[in-house]
Amino acid sequence: MSHILVNVAWPYANGPRHVGHVAGFGVPSDVYARFERMKGNDVLMVSGTDEHGTPILVEAEKEGVGAQELANRYNRVIAKDLCDLGLSYDLFTRTTTVNHEHVVQEMFRQCLANGYIYKGKQKVAISPSTGRTLPDRYIEGTCPICGFDGARGDQCDNCGNELDPDELINPVSKINGETPRFEETEHFFLDLPALADANLAWLHTREGWRTNVINFSLGLFKEVKPRAITRDIDWGIPVPVDGWIDNPNKRLYVWFDAVIGYLSASIEWARRSGDPEAWRAWWNDPETPAYYFMGKDNITFHSQIWPSELLAYDGQGSKGGEPGAFGTLNLPEQVVASEFMTMEGKKFSSSRGIVIYVKDLLARYPVDAVRYYISVAGPESSDSDFTWSEFVRHNNEELAASWGNLVNRVANLINRDFGVIPELDEDSMTSEDRALLEESADAFDVIGGLLERHHQKNALAEAMRIVGAINKYISAEEPWKIKGDDRRLGTVLHVAAQAVSDANHLLAPFLPHSAQKVWEALGGSGVFSPLPHIEEVEDLDKPGFHYPIITGVYKLGETVHPWVSEPLVAGTPVPKPSPIFQKIPVEAVDEELARFDAMLSERTHAEQERLAEAQRRTRAATHSAIAGSASEPASGADSQQ
Repeated sequence: MSHILVNVAWPYANGPRHVGHVAGFGVPSDVYARFERMKGNDVLMVSGTDEHGTPILVEAEKEGVGAQELANRYNRVIAKDLCDLGLSYDLFTRTTTVNHEHVVQEMFRQCLANGYIYKGKQKVAISPSTGRTLPDRYIEGTCPICGFDGARGDQCDNCGNELDPDELINPVSKINGETPRFEETEHFFLDLPALADANLAWLHTREGWRTNVINFSLGLFKEVKPRAITRDIDWGIPVPVDGWIDNPNKRLYVWFDAVIGYLSASIEWARRSGDPEAWRAWWNDPETPAYYFMGKDNITFHSQIWPSELLAYDGQGSKGGEPGAFGTLNLPEQVVASEFMTMEGKKFSSSRGIVIYVKDLLARYPVDAVRYYISVAGPESSDSDFTWSEFVRHNNEELAASWGNLVNRVANLINRDFGVIPELDEDSMTSEDRALLEESADAFDVIGGLLERHHQKNALAEAMRIVGAINKYISAEEPWKIKGDDRRLGTVLHVAAQAVSDANHLLAPFLPHSAQKVWEALGGSGVFSPLPHIEEVEDLDKPGFHYPIITGVYKLGETVHPWVSEPLVAGTPVPKPSPIFQKIPVEAVDEELARFDAMLSERTHAEQERLAEAQRRTRAATHSAIAGSASEPASGADSQQ
């Protein structure tokens, strides 16, 4: 048994998650974690809601609530959505816990002691109308490197280069269209250049990464600059340095603290398990691999920023140093980043109404239909498009007609003719019988190899190929026509049931909810496919602060691990089956497209109104500034420029 760490990108708690989000970080991570557990490995899968940073403040102000109140609300919404999707987190927590604050501050202190954090000055963007610091991602302009119009203040999505907001040509605030002013203030910086050689050397040892991920990661090191890890903001983790710790307007920046959440969540999980040091088996043992799942917009933070933080803490950069109380922390084994998913040919955008929220999708359609479509059509290694017609087609033709109908037909024949799993009579077996059993048993190695290399779409296609082979076998043998030969009939149905059982094992990581139903349809008892649940807990260090966590018990047995062909036991009662998958009416496509068009029209109108109001505010602020400057001496006006 091996330890496997599955770290899942932290959804930002400024709104509900849409299907594009979970296609990148959610379902792929769960498929992999479930597969590794079925192999018998000890998996720790962690994540939580990312709750610091200016965007939370912006959204809270827009909604007229406090930042913590907003984070509390969306933390619950997101936790429920991900739990309902069946994502098997050992712990899904949040970044506003005291535990997380303490872990982040320990990381900061040791990186500082090792010389990889230093104090300096940086220009920061300020909103002229509010006086508030603007987050880098809320500033857009023209990229000074490639000329792309629409580059963000932290990165250009076109050329992939990291940027500072004051480098943009014609920068504007995405919040209200203002041109920000830039002021120089004191901050702490992470010395990325001092860590670049070690980071790059580690990247060159990586094997099996998706080509686009490793190429993008290596490209980040063409030019490496220090990055400020503090901001002039009152919402975030206090900076653990004398003169800063009590300053209400200086905080560690969200991108520095959020990635540390993988470690803090592991430590919180251990503390809640009753063994506070249990996390070390996944973080200090160099033989334990850590897999990080995310969308491609997070690659920078997981192949450069987070490894640099780990190297700085471990004292493995150019300045040397030594690990702190956490010991030497493992670098990622692999960054498993997916591409983007669009919706009906358009980029997902909550503000523009181009969105399918997870909660809405699960309210109207079966959860495994959603998981299946994400798995079969998701953006694994190239951008993909969510279309309602394809969603319905995949469900109806593959899940309902091919897989669901097969399970129902085999279970119904066994129930009708025997009532139990019939005996397998070796003397009556044919070469076709043996070939099918050999094919379904061999598929575990084939599909397992694909999942280990994170080729989930190919793995699912291979599993469904086995389903097709079983359907062909049933059609060729026609057990409903076998009369007066119970030995042969029993053998055919036993072979079919065994192959169906194998296929169910192979599909279980993708379809955990229906896998339990198929297990029971063939007479299985107990939990075959564990599901997560939500628990209400109290902060371990702050009495009275309660929040939901996703957790679960996913252990699959002491001796038998189901990533093998498990022989069915003759004589096991098989109940009369009920349909496992339902077809979605084709009319749903037109209904969803009409709903989408209506939402898009409504959001477009609202966006136009919002922009018009922002422009009115900007004009008013400009007129006020002009009026004020007219009464001042010319030198005063010059000094403002």
